[in-house]
Amino acid sequence: MMAVPNDVSFFNSTSSPEVYVNTTAPAACRGWSPVPTTTVIPIVYGTISVLGTIANALAVCVLAHGSTSRRTVANTFMVNLCVSDLLFLLSLPLWAVYYSQDYSWTFGRMACKVCGAILNLNLYASIFFITCMSMDRYLAIVHPFRSQIARDTRRAQYACVVVWILASACSAPNFALREIHYLQDKGVEACVVLYPSDEWYLTLTWMKIGLAFLLPLLAICCCYCAIGRHLLADTGLRQMQGPSHHLSVPSFKSSESQEGGNKPEQLSTASVTPSCSRSKPLMGRGVERVLWTVAIVVLAFFLCWFPFHCVTFLSLMHDHGWLDSCWVTWSIRNLTPITLCLGFSNSAINPVLYCFIGNHFRGRLGGLCKGLCACVKARREEHSQKRSSFSTRLSSFSRKLSDLKDLAIVETSNPS
Repeated sequence: MMAVPNDVSFFNSTSSPEVYVNTTAPAACRGWSPVPTTTVIPIVYGTISVLGTIANALAVCVLAHGSTSRRTVANTFMVNLCVSDLLFLLSLPLWAVYYSQDYSWTFGRMACKVCGAILNLNLYASIFFITCMSMDRYLAIVHPFRSQIARDTRRAQYACVVVWILASACSAPNFALREIHYLQDKGVEACVVLYPSDEWYLTLTWMKIGLAFLLPLLAICCCYCAIGRHLLADTGLRQMQGPSHHLSVPSFKSSESQEGGNKPEQLSTASVTPSCSRSKPLMGRGVERVLWTVAIVVLAFFLCWFPFHCVTFLSLMHDHGWLDSCWVTWSIRNLTPITLCLGFSNSAINPVLYCFIGNHFRGRLGGLCKGLCACVKARREEHSQKRSSFSTRLSSFSRKLSDLKDLAIVETSNPS
């Protein structure tokens, strides 16, 4: 038996495409114009799927296709984040068709379960990997010497395995409860989550808000607040000691250029002189670039998913009678798919951020493109040479055949 909260005949409150059907809404609410989801949402989903798939595929190729020295802790987390986004984006066209057919699921029960589970898996895995990236930056900057042993690519790979297991466990209830359900008001078979009771609905909704947003956001904010305090304290210390004082501080080698695949990012000691006081001696330019990349990725995730979680919380308040008005009903029904579009766009934004922020990423992407162009050019030249050789042999064979015909004609005209 599915839980039926308040006046709602059906409400699918999950992180997958939503269905909201209110058959007992007040008469005053029926005059509110709905958003044309059957036309707008599929177009947005299709665009996000195409652009995001291309961007994430390129990001995976660039980050994973490199020498051992390029396989850093940050890159390990980024590759797994891109893989998570790529898995979800490949299933997004099915949700686009789902919306275009007004919540009619035509792909079967197993596809419904798998696509719903993948979507939830991406929701949890994305924020978990971003949290790992933020914690890695915290260790690298605030505790550079003590974290040398802990911060290596092998440990990062183990952390990624743990993240995938946790995300899968959080997505398992969605896979188990998702079913094909007939919506009488729409006359369609929809792909929905059937909650056994109201307790299940509350538990999974709060788990989604807490584990997939609030707790990771709190951890991320704590990491960056600690990093900010550390940098401000270091700046104040340098100012107190004066510009002419030689200060020995840790100088980070960029995580994009570390030596040794399974070695921690190396640190060295640099003497800060007045001539280099204009720069930032605490962090190398490479580490500062990685820090800004992670910070902007975190900000993009917050801006993309915060509206959806607000609507989810609003629906939770509405379902239990704490909020009940026309604007709440209209917001839940119409803003849910729109905020989902904004949240899904985060999967396409992340690799774009890597490309525009990371100079090394752009350089490797350009080198990969040049290599592919050279390979294609070599194939074309080889094909052209084969065609030329074939044309030459064919022309030679034609000339020989023509000579034989001429000889035959001469012999026929001179029988003697």
